Order: sequence, then C-alpha cells, then structure tokens
Amino acid sequence: MKNTPYLTPDALTTFIRTALAEDVGDGDHSTLSAIPAAARKRARLLVKGTGVIAGVELAQLIFREVDPALQITVYLPDGSRIQPGDVAFVVEGPARSILTAERLVLNCMQRMSGIATITARLTELLAGTKARLLDTRKTTPNFRLCEKWAVVIGGGVNHRYGLFDMIMLKDNHVDYAGGIRAAIEATHAYLASTGRTLPVEIETRTLAEVQEALDTGGISRIMLDNMTPAQMHEAVELVAGRYELEASGGITEETLAAVAATGVDYISVGALTHSAGTLDMSLKAF
Repeated sequence: MKNTPYLTPDALTTFIRTALAEDVGDGDHSTLSAIPAAARKRARLLVKGTGVIAGVELAQLIFREVDPALQITVYLPDGSRIQPGDVAFVVEGPARSILTAERLVLNCMQRMSGIATITARLTELLAGTKARLLDTRKTTPNFRLCEKWAVVIGGGVNHRYGLFDMIMLKDNHVDYAGGIRAAIEATHAYLASTGRTLPVEIETRTLAEVQEALDTGGISRIMLDNMTPAQMHEAVELVAGRYELEASGGITEETLAAVAATGVDYISVGALTHSAGTLDMSLKAF
C-alpha cells in the first residue's frame, strides 16, 4: 500500500509467525483431536457492526501462512463501508487450517476495523479544510504495524512509525536540552556527525516558543501542543506557511473541526489507536 513503507513482506511475515507461535504453540489440539485431517470445509467472515472494514488483506496473508491450500474469495476489500449481515470474504479448504487461523484473523480484523472506523469518522469532520488526520506512537506493543495500517485504511495519515524515522523534539527534549534553540542546534550537530538525514519536528507550548523555533530555523514542522484554537490561529498567521504546523494534545471529536478551521496542516489524535474499540465480526462455518 502507498505511503506504508513498514508493510514489507519480511515485517508482515514476522508479525504473522510470531502471533501464530503465541497462539498455536506446539499444536491446535482442539482441532487436531476433533477434526479429520482430510476434511475440507468453508467459512465466511460475517460482519456484525457498522463501520469501515480493515484487515482483509492481512487475513489473506494469515490464512496462506497457516496453509497455502486455503482459498479466499473477497467480497468487501479493506476500506469498504460495512453493516451487520455483510459477508467480507469466504475461505475454503482444509478444515483444520481454517480453525487454526480463525482467532488470529478475527483478533486482527476486529481491532483494525475499529481503528479504521473511528479514523474515517474523524476524517469526515475535516471536510472543507486542508488539515489531515495523524496517528501517534500511542499504540499496542507488537501490534503497531496493524494499527498504523488501519489508520491509513480509514483515511488517516501515519505520523512517524517509531523513534528511528523522524526526529521529534518534544517538551521533555526541549527542557532537558535547555530550550528550543539549544535542542534544534544539538539536533543539527547530531545529524551532521552521524551522516543522517531525518525530518525534524519541534514541539512548542507557547507563541513565544513558536517564534523561537522560527528564529532558529532548520526544522520541517512545528507542533502546537495543547494550544487553544485562538492561539493556533495566531500561530498559523505567525508562521505564514514557512513550516508545516501540527496541532496536538487533548483534541477530541467535539473539538476537531474547530482546530482544523485554524488553518493547521495536521492534527494528531492519539485516540485513533489508544482508545479505539473493536468492530464485531465472526468466522462462521456454512
């Protein structure tokens, strides 16, 4: 998928194999004991909630990792609007393999669809503005790949994937370094000494800090942290398009439109991943 460099074959395979090892261990003994090895069956992914489906492509990879003999027919691809009673796909083949893959497929799809659904809902609130919705690093350990992927499926934009692909100088970095200018200058020295080229974002808490960031320069984006819409509007006028602006901190569904109307380029919302629920679905034999 475009703009998702973390979705490499190796990363996906590693995630799936690690998750299967956690769940299957030395064998799916319930299935091995009750289901004949030669049995071939079908099952359909039945949707029980309303929203946006995500994880269909991942489900196909999981089924094929468990057993390449499994065949999947997709009816609703990732990003489709869904409602109760919809059938996303049908899987058929060795019955044992369907049962072994079932829970991992559902766990991933339910969580990913919950994230895609809230992302799509919040993205709709940005209509008519230039603001784009960003996720954060407030993700579930070892499940970030799926959660970030779900945000993109829902129409959002991924922020940095981890600590390694962008420099973000947050409030604690600024305070430890001795201020905005000191933090930015130390960052430039570090990049020069290590031969790295990384985008640099600086978090600001006041309009005075915004001005200091402008005076220092050498950055890619300025974050406006926990500012009021009025302060954000002032910051937009102050920056005057010289750098991208990102609003962050306590932004909710109720306040999102007002923040977008200030003219910022991005709005980061940790709730996309840390507070998203799940979208109910099941894998039913038929």
